[in-house]
Amino acid sequence: MSTHGNWRKSSYSGEGDGNECVEVANSTTHVAVRDSKALAFGTLALPTEAFAAFVDGLKRMEGKL
Repeated sequence: MSTHGNWRKSSYSGEGDGNECVEVANSTTHVAVRDSKALAFGTLALPTEAFAAFVDGLKRMEGKL
């Protein structure tokens, strides 16, 4: 998956320069996620459908933790 120059801050990262700096990059088949404050930890790349299911699961859990 080529993500060079395709990274953007997630809308879920919080406002301004908050502590939650999640970046995402899309291709036609995958979504990659990384922590912009810890790039050495690498990235997580998932097929688009799996990423959508992951986000839906997080939304269902919101407020339950």
